[in-house]
Amino acid sequence: MSKGASKPKSVTHRSRGQTDWSRFDAITDEEIEASVRADPDAPPLVDDDWFASATLVMPEPKEQISIRLDRDVLEHFRRYPRYQTRINAILRAAMEQEKKAG
Repeated sequence: MSKGASKPKSVTHRSRGQTDWSRFDAITDEEIEASVRADPDAPPLVDDDWFASATLVMPEPKEQISIRLDRDVLEHFRRYPRYQTRINAILRAAMEQEKKAG
């Protein structure tokens, strides 16, 4: 560490949020369901019948490879969390577009 540089501070102290947990704990399941149903952006609620007919689908495991990328391209993607997943999604979108184009 260079002269005059300060050490990184510890992150042991975190401030408490302003959440009213007693109010949160008082919310009933019925109130939660009504709130979800009223939210146009919420996915539909599922019930026991849905789970009874649901099929578990496990994604195919990804294949580990070695790939050479331009340094600036890799630096760009490494700025994001889960950058390898992001690269995969972009490649998938390009592949799907190519399939549609024929």
